[in-house]
Formats: sequence, C-alpha cells, structure tokens
Amino acid sequence: MPLLAELIAVEKIFPHTTHSKDRLKALVRLLMGRKIGTGSRVLHDIDLQVRRGESLAIIGANGAGKSTLLKILTGVLRPTSGKVMVNASVAALLELGAGFQNEFSGMENIRLKASLLGMSRQELAEKLDDILAFADIGESIHEPVKHYSSGMVVRLGFAVITAVNPDLLITDEILAVGDESFQQKCIRWIEQYLENGGTLLMVSHSMYQVQKLCKQAVWIDAGTIRMSGDVFRVTQSYLAWHEQKSAKERILSRQSNGNGQYRIKKFQLGAAEDTDITELKQGGSLCVEVELNQPDEQAPVVLFGLVRADGTPIYGVSSDQDNIQATQLGNNLCRYRISFDQLALLPGSYSLRAHAMDPQGLRVCDTQELPFIVTGASREMGFVNLPHTWKD
Repeated sequence: MPLLAELIAVEKIFPHTTHSKDRLKALVRLLMGRKIGTGSRVLHDIDLQVRRGESLAIIGANGAGKSTLLKILTGVLRPTSGKVMVNASVAALLELGAGFQNEFSGMENIRLKASLLGMSRQELAEKLDDILAFADIGESIHEPVKHYSSGMVVRLGFAVITAVNPDLLITDEILAVGDESFQQKCIRWIEQYLENGGTLLMVSHSMYQVQKLCKQAVWIDAGTIRMSGDVFRVTQSYLAWHEQKSAKERILSRQSNGNGQYRIKKFQLGAAEDTDITELKQGGSLCVEVELNQPDEQAPVVLFGLVRADGTPIYGVSSDQDNIQATQLGNNLCRYRISFDQLALLPGSYSLRAHAMDPQGLRVCDTQELPFIVTGASREMGFVNLPHTWKD
C-alpha cells in the first residue's frame, strides 16, 4: 500500500519560556533560523509510517506527546529536527474548536472550514443539507460558535469532515466529547469510511474505541515509541503497564518475604507443556507449582489468589478448602500442584499469589507473587469470559 504520511527521526523541543530572558533567547534563535538549544523534549526519534487504507491508533499516558505528534503531521507545528512527508488530502479534528471563529455563526464557520479543506462553493452547496443533518444542532446553526457547548462544536466540526471524505482522517479524542448517540453516529461513519478505503489516524484514551476502529497501534511513552504493531497486543501491553503503575501492592516476583517456619522455597507458573511463562493465550491452561518448608509432620496449607495487576481480587482457592494433601518431597519440603484449565480470564495483566499458611490455615506465614499476561483478540470487558447465548 502506498505511503500517505511518513515521519523520520522526528524530534520536538519546546524552549523554556518561564522567564522573559528565556523567551527573548528563544525568539532570537527563531529569527536567526537556529535550532533550539535547550528546552522540554516532547518527542524524540519518532519514525512512523501511515499507509493508505490503514487504521492506526496513537496511545499513551497524558503528556506522552501524542497530540504534539498529530500537530506535526498536520503542519500545525514544525519539528525541531527530522523529516515529515505527507502525500494526501488531510482532514484533522484536533483541539476542540480548532479552526472555528468564535464570533462567527455555525453556518459561517461551515463555509470557512469547508474552504480550508478545499471544497468549492458548488460542492458545499450540494452537501450542505447533509452537513446540517449530521450536525443536528437545529437553529443554533445561526448562532455564534462562542455560545455553543463543547458537544455542539464537535458536531459541527465532524459534520464538515463527513462531507469532505479525505484521504487521511486525523482525530484527537474527538469521540470523547458529545452525547452517546452522536458518538455512535461518528463511529458508524468512521467504520463506513474505512470500509471504503479511507485511512484513519486517531488518538484516544478509550481502548475499547481503539480496538473497535483500528487494526494497528503505536504506544508513545515519554516522547518515544515504546511499542507498535497489532492493536490488541499493543493495547493489552499498555493496559498492563498502566495497571502495574497504579498498583497499590508491590509486585514481589520470585523473592520470598517470609520469616516464619512455613516458607515458600519454589514458586513457578507454567503452561500446559510445563514451560515457564510470562504470557498465556486466552483460554489456555495455567499450571502452578509451589514447594514449601515443612518442619514437622503437619504440612502447611497453601492458598492461591488471582488478582489483576492493580490488586483487584478475582479468585482464590486453598488446599484445605478442597481437602488436598501435600506431596512429601523429603528434606523437610512438600509440594502442591494445581492447574487452571481453559482459563476464563480476558486479555490483560494479572498476578498469581501463593500464600504459605500454618497447618490449620489460620495464619499467613509467607507470600510470593508472579505476574503474567493473558493475550488474545477480545473486545469484551471486565475480567472473565462468561459463556453466553443471544436469544431472539
């Protein structure tokens, strides 16, 4: 597929402008055509290709550089260094209200926006009824835009885009504004636009919308590309990172924290073929093995707890609850093995905790935790996949 846009080694630095002296230095450098010496580096070494017919999402935390990247692609900003090439008609919905004049009426802004996007007067006249119908803001179309709500501004901007039908559509969190019915209308239009060969580049914090509308994704972290590729793999990795970042409990990994006599000596996760894992396909089997200190004839109880990366409990089961006896290994060691077959977890980041308890199952003596990721192409929400049947 032909390239519509390409970024090569793009970097963007905003000069420090806190003090008047800094602002003066930045102005002098700009007037003399010099590069910015120091400042806040927002983007660094960005390589990106957008091909015709692709649907690509840019994801990342606030402040990662997503919006700056879109502004560079659309020519709103110039990169500090690197190359930007765009070979397509582009329509962009970036900052709310960008391109609209607040003192102009909605109708006047439609004419202005259409002109900026390359529509002739005749083309606008032919499509004006469709634009007004899509915006659906009634008589407010004759009022100044400064009186509009944020949702009405988005309706107006998106309605003009639907009439232009560009080669490349660029959006930045536009679907996060407006009521539910209008969002659904926009999504249906974008799906039809993509089916007809359009190209989409979107920024969104909604992973549901990203997975619904895009096939590829790029994860930007602190101004650099951290991961790119299949939308499900990238978004699941991003969500796993986000959950781990906000976790209330520290991941203990393979290090024991116990100081009692019933300590965990070995704890490992495996797939059905008994190989160590950090990733598991949705619906696969998760095998667990734990070895514990057993200083006397009474074997300790083991409790397994499954949690999301943010600490949300999902499931727990203990050996005494299921009346399971430990396997004796000698040398004051015993072992428990358990297999979770056809794991019903949805894609995401999880941890399995092993708790060594006293033989009566009353006191936790040691805990270890191992993280793993469930992968798969699923748009379902929550933690688990529940069997279901749609009825007439």
